[in-house]
Amino acid sequence: MAKNTHPRQQQEFLDELAGLWPLAKGSLTEVRKPCIRPNCQACKEGRKHPAFLFTFTLEGKRRCRYVALALVETMRKALDNGRRLEKRLFELGDELIEDHRKNRT
Repeated sequence: MAKNTHPRQQQEFLDELAGLWPLAKGSLTEVRKPCIRPNCQACKEGRKHPAFLFTFTLEGKRRCRYVALALVETMRKALDNGRRLEKRLFELGDELIEDHRKNRT
């Protein structure tokens, strides 16, 4: 295992990571679904009711979970933070290689 030669960068990343909560990777989709009420005017008119689905991959399998309306904004923030983290991880990999190239003897 390589020795940690970048303690300052590691601490900066951990500080940055602390600000990226909540985190999630996947997608959030709004769908329209009929309800179970027999005389629902929205369903009769074809408007149906909004529902949100969180889609993600777990152990190689695609999964979907219903998201309560009260949780939608939190999930949007979590997904945005997840994209930021993923972008940052790509940048860190590139920085690691560049740093090695500059400092090799």
